[in-house]
Amino acid sequence: MDPKELETYQVQLSQVELALVSEPDSQDLISLRTELQELISLTEQSIALAEKNKANTSVKASSSKVASTVSPTFQSGDDVLAKYSGDNQWYPARITSVGGSEEKRVYSVAFKGYNSTELVQASSIKPLPPNYAQTSALGKRKAEDEAERERRKKRNEKKAEARAVKAKEQSDKAASWMKFAKKAEKKGAHIAGLSGTSIFKTPDNPHGRVGVTGSGKGMTEYQKIGKHKYADDSNP
Repeated sequence: MDPKELETYQVQLSQVELALVSEPDSQDLISLRTELQELISLTEQSIALAEKNKANTSVKASSSKVASTVSPTFQSGDDVLAKYSGDNQWYPARITSVGGSEEKRVYSVAFKGYNSTELVQASSIKPLPPNYAQTSALGKRKAEDEAERERRKKRNEKKAEARAVKAKEQSDKAASWMKFAKKAEKKGAHIAGLSGTSIFKTPDNPHGRVGVTGSGKGMTEYQKIGKHKYADDSNP
């Protein structure tokens, strides 16, 4: 409540007490005095509580302000996030040494994954987030999986290229052979297998012999093999 209200109640109470001097038995004045006294008491309590809350709020604000201006202390070997001067972005780093004064610390940090070390002020360093290790592990695993998929893709591409080269070589050989055979046929030479005939030809006679067509040689001679008879030479 407003302190001015307290003053008003106090003035009214003094007027009622003056009136009671001349009319001490007036029940209305007595009742009014009691109400004013209760109002004054409640108002004083309310004002005191408001002042206390205000003081507590001021203390908390001061403490928060002091805490915000005090930089956390780091030691050599701590893993932190440090601001890189090249692009003013935050990167994971490790403190390698601590220098400067207590009021103005200077840290030497080595950025992880990079061959760079810098001297930075306390304002350019902050602790790692609580879940940074887990997030970093997930990111690393994802990068490894992506790299493995890329390696498999390149291996498959190389295999496909090798098969394509081999298929082209075989196709070129077949085309070259067909070209040679057609030229030979135009010159009167018969190339077996070119016109749909097999280089191996079986004669119509079931007792005939098999030969290679177009080879210039006759059919394979058939030799009759007799039955071997065992002769016992042990008796004279």
